[in-house]
Amino acid sequence: MKKINKYLHEVEFLNDGNSLLANIFRIIRIVFEFIKGFLILGRPGPMVTVFGSARFNNEDRYYLLAEEVGALLAQAGLGVITGGGPGIMEAANKGAKQAGGLSIGCNILLPREQKPNQFLDKVLVFYYFFVRKMMLVKYSCAFVIMPGGFGTLDELAEAVTLIQSGKLSEFPVILVGEDFWGPFVDWLRQVLLRKGTISESDLNLFVVTDDPGEVVNMIVESQKRCLKDRKS
Repeated sequence: MKKINKYLHEVEFLNDGNSLLANIFRIIRIVFEFIKGFLILGRPGPMVTVFGSARFNNEDRYYLLAEEVGALLAQAGLGVITGGGPGIMEAANKGAKQAGGLSIGCNILLPREQKPNQFLDKVLVFYYFFVRKMMLVKYSCAFVIMPGGFGTLDELAEAVTLIQSGKLSEFPVILVGEDFWGPFVDWLRQVLLRKGTISESDLNLFVVTDDPGEVVNMIVESQKRCLKDRKS
């Protein structure tokens, strides 16, 4: 695989990545990344994906909040999966691991901010964002969206869009941090809803809370409903 990656970079450098050979190697690399994710992430039990910024330090209240969420999820028997980096991701992984739960990271190769944190039982490193995002979505039973930047907004929008369009079963999408997400929700109502680009019902695809206990309770109750539906 290392030889393939090295050769792909050489071809991209010489031909701007547009040659047929470069694209063939790119497809091979993408397939390898999917296979790696399927093999490793397909075995653990139910997991919850926690999204959030890499830029919060360990003294920030959002870091501490994410750490508590991670611990409570682990205590409820749920694994925690994050982007595997620092900040909020590290906090959620730390909380889960120290509480005795499963802690997984799906890291991405970037010039900065994405060194795997030290609280991971398993870590996967991806080159392609879309492969990584699919793994974070596919193997999750709920999304916890902590404060973050463009990347977090991208992950939030994709999760809600998948549910809205029926590509993903409805399950909890929980925005943690009322003061952070409140203005965003107001913008959705005052701009998107008024312009008709979303429906009133779309605003029910997620909830906003500051209570870590409520986060976990919503996810656990959702799991119970799913099990009940399967049995009926």
